[in-house]
Amino acid sequence: MPGGSDPASQVNPSAVAAMEEVGIDISSGYPKPWTDETIGAADVIVTMGCGDACPVIFGKRYRDWELDDPAGKGVAEVRPVRDEIERRVRGLMAELDVTPVR
Repeated sequence: MPGGSDPASQVNPSAVAAMEEVGIDISSGYPKPWTDETIGAADVIVTMGCGDACPVIFGKRYRDWELDDPAGKGVAEVRPVRDEIERRVRGLMAELDVTPVR
């Protein structure tokens, strides 16, 4: 579930294009703010350098992934971020013993 401490008003068009290149349509999505309910329902909370704005709930597993912010960047600059997120998500899934589903 993508979201954030201060989400933008729309999904980054370059992110939409970069994801489309790998067959994933996020064009109808929208950035969502964190809420106690959504954070509480998560098994693992992955943050991306949000610092003090990150939610903290006792007993939850956290991962902080420092990544380049794709905001305002073109598709060519978003691709490496997309690919790094995929690599890390696959690693997290393996760690959690979760099998990817297409």
